[in-house]
Amino acid sequence: MGIPKIVIDHGASKLKGVTVEEWRARVELAACYRIFSHLGWTEMIYNHITLRVPGPERHLLINPFGLHYTEVTASNLVKIDLDGNILSKSRWPINPAGLAPHATIHRHIGNAHCVMHTHTTAGLAVACTRGGLSMTNFYSAQLYGKVAYHDFEGITVNPEEGPRMLKSLGGKPVLILRNHGLLAWGETLPQAFAHLWTVQRACEIQVAAQGLSDALIEIPPSVLEQCTRVSLQFDPKYGAGVDVFNALIRQIDRIVTSYKS
Repeated sequence: MGIPKIVIDHGASKLKGVTVEEWRARVELAACYRIFSHLGWTEMIYNHITLRVPGPERHLLINPFGLHYTEVTASNLVKIDLDGNILSKSRWPINPAGLAPHATIHRHIGNAHCVMHTHTTAGLAVACTRGGLSMTNFYSAQLYGKVAYHDFEGITVNPEEGPRMLKSLGGKPVLILRNHGLLAWGETLPQAFAHLWTVQRACEIQVAAQGLSDALIEIPPSVLEQCTRVSLQFDPKYGAGVDVFNALIRQIDRIVTSYKS
């Protein structure tokens, strides 16, 4: 059985001069923004998902600053270079706070095809705790050794923070930005989603469990190692989240298809 692929009706490009490959990326990223909204992972007009544009140039697609995730479409996504220069016609600017961390990861991690950042309540709550993500539940157990931390330096508009953030990340796929939120990257869009979904669920369970009048049960390192080793949802050979992503696209398509425009 071959590696699963994203299944979506991309349609014909609505933008002049855009390649088939870029249009496919635009439709898939726009779908992802709608999925985030469907899951409640929105923060008004803030936060970002960036995706590399297929091709030799190191260009990215990012959401237009000023639009809610439910307003993002394939054609209004903004194409930029790693320095934040806008390369496509757009009525909208981009958010400088979204550029610094995303561009840093895309620039310095060659296989970082997609980067996602959220300010969900559970994710931000865990990011505000001294201990961070606890290895006490089914979901966090699958991320053993995969989570890094970066201390809060304020709103991420300073390019000089990039190298420090990269050093904190250490190549790991999940970064908890202390006092700030969650960040995940992947070799593909679905893989980045799998990383983010798993840490988000881990945070939700942790926040719920800490509300009970009992201490959380720490999972032994040997069990954590086993969980991370056999969890295949991040492995490209096993789809790396593609099946889940396809299922969510089907849900979105039953509600709205305007993201493909």
